[in-house]
Amino acid sequence: MDLSSAKPIEIKDKPLFDDYFKKFPPEISELTFTNLFIWRNHYDFLFTEWKNHLIIFSENYFKKYNTCAINPDNVFLLPPIGQNPSKIIRELFDAVKDIEIHRVPEVITEKINDNDALNDLNIEILEDRNNWDYVYDKEAIINLTGNKHRQNRRWLNKFLESYNYEFNLLSDDWIDKCKELQLEWCIMRGCEEDESLADENIAINEALDNFSELKYRGGIICVDNNCAAYTFGEMLNPNTLVIHIEKAHMEYEGSYQAINNFFLKKCCDNAIFVNREQDLGLHGLRRAKESYKPSRMVKKSILYQNKN
Repeated sequence: MDLSSAKPIEIKDKPLFDDYFKKFPPEISELTFTNLFIWRNHYDFLFTEWKNHLIIFSENYFKKYNTCAINPDNVFLLPPIGQNPSKIIRELFDAVKDIEIHRVPEVITEKINDNDALNDLNIEILEDRNNWDYVYDKEAIINLTGNKHRQNRRWLNKFLESYNYEFNLLSDDWIDKCKELQLEWCIMRGCEEDESLADENIAINEALDNFSELKYRGGIICVDNNCAAYTFGEMLNPNTLVIHIEKAHMEYEGSYQAINNFFLKKCCDNAIFVNREQDLGLHGLRRAKESYKPSRMVKKSILYQNKN
C-alpha cells in the first residue's frame, strides 16, 4: 500500500465520506465527516481509498502528541470504513510498517480475536478506556425520572425556575451568538494556557464557520440576549445521535442540563440513543458523563504490532 497518494480532508470531500458512512454506519463517535473535518488540523489527517475501504490516518499525530502512542514513530490510523474492516486491518499490518490503529470498536476486535492469522503478525489489542463512548437512552435523559437522575433533574429545574430564557435550534442567524459564548468560555477557562482547550477552540470555530456546509444540527439558549449555552451534533447512524460539542456559561446554574434537555426534545426525532462521546480520562468530564447513567459504553481499543 502506498500512503503517498493520500490527501488532506477538505470540505469538498463531504459527499464521499457521507456515502461511506451511509453504506457502513459507524458506531464510534469519531466517524462523522463533521468530526473528522473540524479536527483535521489537530490530527493532520490524510485519507485514501484502498480495496474499497476508506483509510484515514496521520503520519504526524504521534510526533506532536507522543503520549498517545505505543511508539511515537508509528503512523496513527482510525479503523477502516468499508464492508470488511477486520480483513483490511490484517492486510494493513502486513502491507504498512510501523502503524497503530486507534479507536477500534469491540465489534471489530472480536472478529480479529477469532482470527488466528493475526498471531503470525504479533498483533496486540490494548483497551483504551479513556476513549470509550458513553451511550444513553434518549428518552431516559430527557425525562430524568427516578432517583438516579435526581441531581441532574434538580439542576434542570433550577435553570427553568431562575431564568427568562429562549431556546432555538441552530441556524446561520445564531452562529455569532455561539462564537460570543465560546470566546467568553475560553477566556474563563484559560484556553491560551491549555493546549487541548486551545485545539478544541480551533475545532469549534471550524465547525461554526462551516455550519452551512457541514449541515450538522445544533441548539442555543439565550438569557437576556446573552448566549447561556449551545450544543451541536448529528446522526451517527440510523438510530443514534452523537453530540460533538456542548458549552455553557458558568454564570447560569443548570445551563448544561438545560441545553442537553431542550436540544434532545427538539432535534432528531428518529434518534433512540444519544452518544455523548468520550471522557478522555478527565475526572470531571467522566463524573459528568457518568451522572447521566449511560445505558452502555462503546468500547474501543488500540491495535499495534508487538516487535519484542
